[in-house]
Amino acid sequence: MGLFSKFKKGLSKGSALLQGAFDRVSGRSSLSEDDFLDLEEAFYACDFGPDTTEEILSEIQTTFKKDKEFRGDDARKVARAVLRKALANSEGKLDETPAGKPEVICLIGVNGSGKTTTCAKLGNLFSEAGKSLTLGACDTFRAAATEQLKSWANRLDLEIVSGHHGGDAAAVAFDAYSSAQAKGRDYLLLDTAGRLHVKDHLMEELAKLRRVLQNRDPESPHHSWLVVDGSTGTNGLSQAKLFHEKFGLTGLVVTKLDGTSKGGALVSIYRELKIPVYFLGLGEQPDDLQPFSIDAYLDSLLPDLVESVDR
Repeated sequence: MGLFSKFKKGLSKGSALLQGAFDRVSGRSSLSEDDFLDLEEAFYACDFGPDTTEEILSEIQTTFKKDKEFRGDDARKVARAVLRKALANSEGKLDETPAGKPEVICLIGVNGSGKTTTCAKLGNLFSEAGKSLTLGACDTFRAAATEQLKSWANRLDLEIVSGHHGGDAAAVAFDAYSSAQAKGRDYLLLDTAGRLHVKDHLMEELAKLRRVLQNRDPESPHHSWLVVDGSTGTNGLSQAKLFHEKFGLTGLVVTKLDGTSKGGALVSIYRELKIPVYFLGLGEQPDDLQPFSIDAYLDSLLPDLVESVDR
């Protein structure tokens, strides 16, 4: 299945809401208050947030007043243009050649966001791209977390370094780094314990993990990515704000988008914090974790009125 097909399938619930609203205004030479309320409801249901929704509706209304030839069919083009502008420079990109040996990616977030499966899927993605890597099972807090990551690693034939339940997460990170460095791995992917961002002692555990890594490499971790459950919608913004303040985020991974219509929340997070989006989780299979693409995102949520082509 191609990239566009994966995005289209994963974002189908949000797309259905938006396309339904735009289809209802198709062909009209003017829009009523009810029409705008209908569009507003669809964008809110997809969790684009008040700022983005207001900007889209305002731009549609302004264009209708300026352009006598403007029709309802063109309204989605305006929406796409507003979203494209809002998402400018939002695509997170990794260098072809990792900056460190290993280049460390630390995955953080609240409980249930999908960090452990994301860690394994990222490992699979990098491995298939010809990169060498080690997984670090630094979630020693949750009893099943290490076993879960080990199971994924065995399934995907990935190298993993782990500790024991209740052990020192920073010690696991140290051992994983040492192993990855000794073997010349390109990447070290660290799965950390899910934590509530208001629990200071758990946030301090993250700070300790960072200090241990920086003793080995002052630039480490090279990436600190927040893993957000897409079904939580705009709640992800409050998570991102607090984690960014306490840990300094460099990227975002949005998971579980195939089960929700709230795919617009990533726009709110990017607009507010300018944290680039690296990957989207669009399904349960290993290859359903895909690099974020503005084009694929917009074409899936708000396709032009032309036949879509798999790419």
